[in-house]
Parts: sequence; C-alpha cells; structure tokens
Amino acid sequence: MKKVNEALAVILEDWQRMQETEGDEGEEAAERFEANFYEFAREFKRWYHSLDHPPRTLDELESMEEVSQIQEALPGPLQLNFMIEMEEIIDGIDTQRFD
Repeated sequence: MKKVNEALAVILEDWQRMQETEGDEGEEAAERFEANFYEFAREFKRWYHSLDHPPRTLDELESMEEVSQIQEALPGPLQLNFMIEMEEIIDGIDTQRFD
C-alpha cells in the first residue's frame, strides 16, 4: 500500500498544479496528471492482486479502510475515475493505455 499512497500523493500534487495553470503550462500539467493517474491505478491494481483474499465485489472493495481513505483524499471530480478503475479491477478488465 506504500506505493499506492506515494502515487496518490503525486496525483494530488498534479491535480493542484493543474488547477493553478492554464494555456501551454496547463496542458503540460494535465498530461503529467493523466500519466501519473494511470500509474496510480496500476499501483492500486498491483496492491489489490497482492491481497490474500481480494474483495470480489465493488462494495466489498469500497468498504476496505485503505480504499475509504483514498476516496476521502481524492477531489470530487476524480472519484468517478477511481470508481471506474476499481470496477475494471473487480470485473477483470485489463485496459491498455498508451501515453
């Protein structure tokens, strides 16, 4: 979970930076955020698969303390993105992303 929390900290910093920039600088910040968000999602997926007994439903996953803490830390607009990532993990969907 340490790597997940480190990746979370990076995307929260990126999110804040993105909110404070515009134009070319804003575009660069958005691209960095996107790349780091998907790295966060990869780390979360690795953590999930490392669990001895991973949750089998989204509700079970969301009820975990670690996941609740992540959801509380995420700004509102990012919560849907995280929810989609969790659903794909539970459903066994392996989305390929090309940055």
